[in-house]
Amino acid sequence: MTAISATSVHETHAERKNYLNRDSSFMSWAGTLDHKRIGLMYLTGVMFAFLVGGLFALLVRLHLWDATVDVATGVKSGGLFEPGKYNQYFTMHGVFMVFMFIIPAIPASLGNFALPLMLGAKDVALPRLNLASFYLWLAGTIMAIASMLLGQVDTGWTFYTPYSIYTQKAVVMMGLSVFVLGFSSIFTGLNFIVTTHKLRAPGQGWFRMPLFVWAVYATALLQVVATPVLGVTVLLLGFERLYHIGIFDPQFGGDPVLFQHFFWFYSHPAVYIMILPAMGIMSEVVSVFSRKPIFGYRLIAFSSLAIAIISFIVWGHHMFTSGQSELALFLFSFLTFFVALPSAIKEFNWVATIWKGSISLEAPMLYALSFLVIFAIGGLTGVILGTLNLDIHLHDTYFVVAHFHYVMMGSTAMAFFAGLHYWWPKMFGVMYSRFWATIGALVIFIGFNATFIPQFVMGSMGMPRRYAHYVPEFQGYHQASTIGALLLATGIAIMVGYLLASLFGGKKAEGNPWGSPTLDWTHTSTPPVLENFDDQPIVEREPYDYTLILEEAKQRVQNA
Repeated sequence: MTAISATSVHETHAERKNYLNRDSSFMSWAGTLDHKRIGLMYLTGVMFAFLVGGLFALLVRLHLWDATVDVATGVKSGGLFEPGKYNQYFTMHGVFMVFMFIIPAIPASLGNFALPLMLGAKDVALPRLNLASFYLWLAGTIMAIASMLLGQVDTGWTFYTPYSIYTQKAVVMMGLSVFVLGFSSIFTGLNFIVTTHKLRAPGQGWFRMPLFVWAVYATALLQVVATPVLGVTVLLLGFERLYHIGIFDPQFGGDPVLFQHFFWFYSHPAVYIMILPAMGIMSEVVSVFSRKPIFGYRLIAFSSLAIAIISFIVWGHHMFTSGQSELALFLFSFLTFFVALPSAIKEFNWVATIWKGSISLEAPMLYALSFLVIFAIGGLTGVILGTLNLDIHLHDTYFVVAHFHYVMMGSTAMAFFAGLHYWWPKMFGVMYSRFWATIGALVIFIGFNATFIPQFVMGSMGMPRRYAHYVPEFQGYHQASTIGALLLATGIAIMVGYLLASLFGGKKAEGNPWGSPTLDWTHTSTPPVLENFDDQPIVEREPYDYTLILEEAKQRVQNA
């Protein structure tokens, strides 16, 4: 890699306008083809979806504070909403969080910003398609909000038939929203595949790419191959509702279980569309803040591809109670255990990277350490659910809810927060408060575990999910979970507060405040100029070679 220090790069661009202030008019942003600005527009959008989805989650938890039912008389007491309204709120929570936040959060926002910089490219390969993907996401989100206002969907985010065929809610509008959001995901994936193949800097072979690029590349393959299945499924659901063509509707010879096969054939790979980019962020953050080359680089890279491949053949473990043959049950259970192997490889390699490293507990690293704990719990409870005899008991209980949130919200969101704090100085050229970032990370970690650990317990006791009321013996667990949710919301409010405050009064960031060796930090200004690089970078070193970074640090100490 060309020996250009982060400080000299920052000084080179000192008199030039960066991508933020080159032209700040509304139309310059609305019509931009700059991947960095599109990434920030995605970031704003997914954070909005995250806050809306989180608000619905809080409403659900507040409702469940005292929503009890007398077993002897069947009399329900407490709760904020009627069961129908409760169903609508948890459905909207799931739709916003899954389709509008978790799936696009890391690839479309942080990936859009960082991937071309890491590859040494001036932009993505297809910038107009990139902008179109954002507007498709925006259109899909607006359609979802419209369906929420016209008649909130109450099917759950999975839209299971046959109920979704007969409910009077706006299922067709919501299905069209998901269809449009799917095209946004496909366009993003296509762009990243072409960019990774065609725009790598000279000297940057496949095994000189940062592992975040590997993770986003594997995710893009999943987006392109799996997402069309979701599109076809929601279209068929719409036709079934409107014309009763007899695919899912048992009254006309259809099979409701077929919908589950279609839906989970997409949605299980979608789990890895959510988690693979998070794993890529982990590889970057753990290496940089341990000041060590990543342990087992090639194993982590190939494990990303292995996860992408195996994820297509495990969808049936969501359907252990749907009437599959014994052979199918056995195979899907075995494959569920098998897919855990490449994930375990990553977890052990991250721990090995941290071991005896020069650890810096900055905010990105705090969130990365949170990820390690939460993802381990999510993975181990996934193995429990993959065990046939246990899953029969735990299926559709709060144990599944807790497991899903540990893998999706806990792991993916923690990595997203890690990446957001890692690239925040690069995005905006300012530093956030280290004190408040530490407080926010700790409160979020404690609040998350306080929310979902009680759900593991009551799920193992048989508390079913998606019920608006419960027997009194579960009230203590629900109240503990609600207190945890309020604590989690407090931590997120703290995070949003200090990040926004940094935009108005944050200390100016150095060119490479974390001492990262990758191109996005060593060869670009902070924030980057429009074209990203003055000259085409030439990669001559491994992606996690800290030799130059350590030499610069040593020189600065000697000069001081």
